[in-house]
Amino acid sequence: MWPYYPELLARPVPRYTSYPTAVEFTDAVGEAALEAALDRVAVQEPVSIYVHIPFCQEICWYCGCNTGRANRSQRLDSYIDALHAEIRTIARHLAGRGQLRCIAFGGGSPNALSPIAFVRLVDSLLMAFAADSPTLSVEIDPRSFARGWALTLGATRASRVSLGVQTFDPAIQAAIGRVQPKDIIADAVERLRANGVSSLNFDLMYGLPGQDRDSLTASLDEAIGLEPDRIALFGYAHVPHLLPRQRRISAEALPDQAERFVMAALGHEQLVAAGYVPVGFDHFALPHDPLAKAALEGRLHRNFQGFTDDDGALIGVGASAISQFPDLIVQNEKNSGRYRMRAIAGRTSGERGVWRSAEDQRRGAVIEALLCGRAADIGTLEETVEVQLAPFLDRGLARLSEKRLWVTADGLPYARTIAALFDGYRAVSPQRFSTAI
Repeated sequence: MWPYYPELLARPVPRYTSYPTAVEFTDAVGEAALEAALDRVAVQEPVSIYVHIPFCQEICWYCGCNTGRANRSQRLDSYIDALHAEIRTIARHLAGRGQLRCIAFGGGSPNALSPIAFVRLVDSLLMAFAADSPTLSVEIDPRSFARGWALTLGATRASRVSLGVQTFDPAIQAAIGRVQPKDIIADAVERLRANGVSSLNFDLMYGLPGQDRDSLTASLDEAIGLEPDRIALFGYAHVPHLLPRQRRISAEALPDQAERFVMAALGHEQLVAAGYVPVGFDHFALPHDPLAKAALEGRLHRNFQGFTDDDGALIGVGASAISQFPDLIVQNEKNSGRYRMRAIAGRTSGERGVWRSAEDQRRGAVIEALLCGRAADIGTLEETVEVQLAPFLDRGLARLSEKRLWVTADGLPYARTIAALFDGYRAVSPQRFSTAI
């Protein structure tokens, strides 16, 4: 069991899928900056594309994603038309440069689209960017995973699929607005495997309303029994002041911080005992999976899609999607209506963002290394964090030697808090983040 020091976890901190974080985005960085970044992509530069589908058949109460109900076919069709238009616009700026290595569909739920619409989007991407066989990754909602979808993913050679599971406990499912019997999950897994998907991920959560250690352990047992290649075990972030849909979840039924800590520790122990390799703090993968290999070989990276073995530029397509370059981060227009108008007009959709200065990039490299399990070269930054870092060093949660800092095995649940010490913006930002664990 990890040592518990509540005073070291009291400060809410970002999840650091980028640095600077989205809190630092401003409307002074937008469309023009995105277009200039696309125009600077080098011929052989590795590129990944993320396509955001902001629709779901049903809206879960806990969800923090930019998504709405897929209950009007005309709105879906218009959004798909806008995606095709934006793809053409981005391809025009790239002008054949860049090497597309990965396409990821997320949301929302990409399977809120029809299989035919999805195939056409994949074809559009492959043609626009002259890609031969990029890795295709897709998030799905098992509740609306129709029979034709498994065949479609096989036909498009999707190799990685992530299923939103969260919990197998029926009472907790009802408490978070996501009822999906185990048979639905097992059937989706069977059909995905039969159609050639080689890497399956389950998203699970701890800290849910009414959840205790036994129910978490039981859900993990159910998940392990279905043998997903990857498991992400997230702590539920209850921020109803930011996400009004979470007001339907009773705060009184949520485990306290001490219990959340125990749940995270038990989950970590259970998954490692089942043969999963820890990837960062809250992700796990079987040894054969590319993510586990990247973690073990020191090639792990982190971006808006979470942990990844890819380190190229990330181009976001769709409403609220985020593009990330070495010196720039830009988020598309969030409102799907305004996004459609801009895309159909042949414009890129960058709306807010931040330039990454040389200092930002240096601090970002330290934060990424710490969260990805590598030793971070902190150089002169040691002088700025010496006092704040001392409690973690004194307790054996981190080690520092010759300007190189790393998080120890006992320090894993404190990784985000340690990383936040190198965040040059947190001292001036009033934004409240989720709990560190």
